[in-house]
Amino acid sequence: MEIRKAQKSKSKLRIGIAGTSGSGKTYSALLLASGLASWDKVCIIDTENGSADLYDSLGAYNVITLRAPFSPERYIEAIKAAEQAGMEVVIVDSITHEWDGEGGCLDTLDKLGGKFQDWSKVTPRHHRFIQAILQSSVHIITTVRKKQDYAMIQDPNGRVKVEKKGLKEITREGFEYELTVAFDLAQNHLATTSKDRTSLFMDKPEFLITAEVGKTLKSL
Repeated sequence: MEIRKAQKSKSKLRIGIAGTSGSGKTYSALLLASGLASWDKVCIIDTENGSADLYDSLGAYNVITLRAPFSPERYIEAIKAAEQAGMEVVIVDSITHEWDGEGGCLDTLDKLGGKFQDWSKVTPRHHRFIQAILQSSVHIITTVRKKQDYAMIQDPNGRVKVEKKGLKEITREGFEYELTVAFDLAQNHLATTSKDRTSLFMDKPEFLITAEVGKTLKSL
């Protein structure tokens, strides 16, 4: 085992961008990536029906199109392919399908029967996907969809009503804690942070994610 001094340059960034449909996740991820590396060293893994190609005017970035089944193994294969091709930034757009898409974890669980013990077959596969992100030799930017969450609430009279509980990321709970920075996008495309190990953005006013944000993170 080697003991060494802590050195920031040894660490690769793990950045998450979460938002509802239309909030600008893909566009923001690409701008952010362009601040971390030249366009030819950026690769986006596209699960969003070709949305990655909509912004080709930004620069000559690379695309891996991932279609169903959205199994953890296929995501891992795409990440490894981008690494082996010499990419410096990989955008996974989005991780939602690995969890809630055709062939994803929840779909697989349902096909196994949906019993609690079936998680023992699904969870290790999901963990390998997360580890592929965390242990990657390149910067990783993930996007994830958000949707309105609801709960059944019983009032003092015993009547049950549906209550909105805010927006919830469509992936397995806890992924945010693995990230260097987690950005939340509103419908006006402005970002706030829900997790920030760099202390650069936490508790700051809303801002646009641009290439300059990527350059700032790269300079750490």
